[in-house]
Amino acid sequence: MSQPAQQIRFCTSRDGTRIAYATSGTGPPLVWSASWTHHLKLDWDSPVWRPWIALLAQRHTLVRYDWRGCGLSDREQVEFSFEKFVEDLEAVIEAAGLKQFVIFGISAGAAIGMTYAVRHPDRVSRLVLYASYARNSLADSPTPQQVEELQTRRKVMVLGWPNDTPAYGQFFTSLHLPDASTGQFQSFADLMRRTTSPANAIALLQVFSRIDVQEIVPKVRCPALVLHSRGDSIIRFEQGRSVAGLIPGAQLVLLESRNHVLVETESAWEQFVEALDDFLPKSPDKLTGAGDLLLDNLTVREHQVLELIARGLDNTTIGERLHISERTARNHVSTILGKLGVNSRAQVIVRAREAGFGRGNSR
Repeated sequence: MSQPAQQIRFCTSRDGTRIAYATSGTGPPLVWSASWTHHLKLDWDSPVWRPWIALLAQRHTLVRYDWRGCGLSDREQVEFSFEKFVEDLEAVIEAAGLKQFVIFGISAGAAIGMTYAVRHPDRVSRLVLYASYARNSLADSPTPQQVEELQTRRKVMVLGWPNDTPAYGQFFTSLHLPDASTGQFQSFADLMRRTTSPANAIALLQVFSRIDVQEIVPKVRCPALVLHSRGDSIIRFEQGRSVAGLIPGAQLVLLESRNHVLVETESAWEQFVEALDDFLPKSPDKLTGAGDLLLDNLTVREHQVLELIARGLDNTTIGERLHISERTARNHVSTILGKLGVNSRAQVIVRAREAGFGRGNSR
């Protein structure tokens, strides 16, 4: 999957803090309210985050940003609070000139995204919430064990962030990516240290420990998709399930993974991609031309497969292009044949090209 170019710009939050944001891709806008372990430039080449960027920018204008105190945003003399985080998201959206859009929120970024959606219900068309929670388990009367665990993490940050001792980076990465490859593991460990300073990381954790949006979440009125890994040790699955239960009509998808951050080489990645394809609106420019009535019955993923069929690609190549297995590609082709009411791949190609598919470069 080729990766679109990104443009990095800066805007100013309400208190004067400069926030870096980037845009890439084309199509309807999607705002990524991610977590703090990001860096606009370093993510671009990360084997962990690059597939996420490519996926979300494949059919959207993707807007993502670095949190205050992190990445390319202001790092020095920055005030941290949940309200400031919401103001930063508001500043990015205004600077990007967005009117209506999808919000994709991860972890604490999901809490920020839900808060924005409730405050600006006319702006957010859909919410995708990954590894989300409504209330941090430390927000009220934490157990002695929970307090000790938080203090341990802070101590590791103070001691390990400034130096290159591998064990420190491995401690956090093991919690986030227990089933990553060696390359993914090492890259993420390095990225976490380069994202921010030890002092900022500790301050951020302190704010996260107090997040409680339980009264806000039930007020979400747009369609919502909640995704959560079964074995997530950073944010337990029960917390994501609670979010889905609080949002009226929300869809809950359980991902069969132990990773807090999915990697594209695990089987749960395909499950993740399929869930997004089914939930996010179809790209309108692919739904025009002959055969609209039948093509409207296809999912977003099936439209992508149809485009590659129309270019004459085989199932193996389609799988490589879409980062899915050959078997999954073959299943999509069979489903498309059934939905279009045809019996052969050649008939699919004819129908697809009549509808305007297959005009792009097949390389």
